[in-house]
Amino acid sequence: MGIVVNLGDGKRETASIKELVDLTASDMGRVNELILSKAGSDVQMIPEVANHLISSGGKRLRPMLTLAAAQMFGYAGDGHIKLATAVEFMHTATLLHDDVVDESGMRRGKKTARMIWGNQASVLVGDFLLGQAFRMMVDVGSLDALDILSTAASVIAEGEVMQLAAAKNLETTEDEHFAVIKAKTAALFSAAAEVGPVVAGASRNDRAALRSYGMNLGLAFQLIDDALDYGGSSSDLGKNVGDDFREGKVTLPVILAYRRGTVQERTFWKKAIEDNETDDAALEKGIGLLARHAAISDTIGRARHFGEIARDALAPLPATPQKSAMIDVIDFCISRVN
Repeated sequence: MGIVVNLGDGKRETASIKELVDLTASDMGRVNELILSKAGSDVQMIPEVANHLISSGGKRLRPMLTLAAAQMFGYAGDGHIKLATAVEFMHTATLLHDDVVDESGMRRGKKTARMIWGNQASVLVGDFLLGQAFRMMVDVGSLDALDILSTAASVIAEGEVMQLAAAKNLETTEDEHFAVIKAKTAALFSAAAEVGPVVAGASRNDRAALRSYGMNLGLAFQLIDDALDYGGSSSDLGKNVGDDFREGKVTLPVILAYRRGTVQERTFWKKAIEDNETDDAALEKGIGLLARHAAISDTIGRARHFGEIARDALAPLPATPQKSAMIDVIDFCISRVN
């Protein structure tokens, strides 16, 4: 069950993050060592829960962006290793917390930590990882980097509360949805990209360029995730296709289909999202309505728009392998819908 979306652009179909992976491979080896070290604890459950998610096959895109952004401006110290690790711990903590809030059963093709150890352990281990992230930020000794990442942590939490307050609300506007994903997802992409030039001592303009790149990349990334839930595969998505629908999440495809639909169609969405009538037959009908109203293709269109803003943000910067790799990341994020 699902929709095959063809972007009709050969370059994007073959987009990958290989150049980014290659450029940051050595530094990522050090990050992975630090992750394992800082996830350790004498409290046995902490490393068990942390390693369950840390070792579950995520691409580590956010810390790679931190490393590449520092390299781009010639950074030669080791502060970027600690900041990249802090970024990954913040991301992992939000995943642990998200799965509890969303009552999710699967994450990256495996049972979520809450399904194995329970909600309390997931929340508390997430808190432990956030604490370790802040310790590493302090170790780096950059007040600017600490300010950027601590602000991001606060914004992400606000985004979670915003999403909770708007849960199952089909009257959510597109602007309100963008505010949620800007806080929940894009804020960490933005911070991850900006702390690289910060620790490298780059100019205010360079910092602003990377901040804008990360913010718009994060928006594009999340919108593609919204689209994939109705037309992707479990392997691409890292969870079951249709999970957003079954959890009653009001994502952009649903917002568009609901607003463009007939009275009868809006009644269907209310029963599905508000009254939890989300069996396979309802999912199939929902996918049909999304296709009828071009909700998936328009969501992808919005993602492409933010991708172009991210590309333009980097345009004034000198040509470097890191800049090229970060542009490839934009194409990779959008190409996931193929």
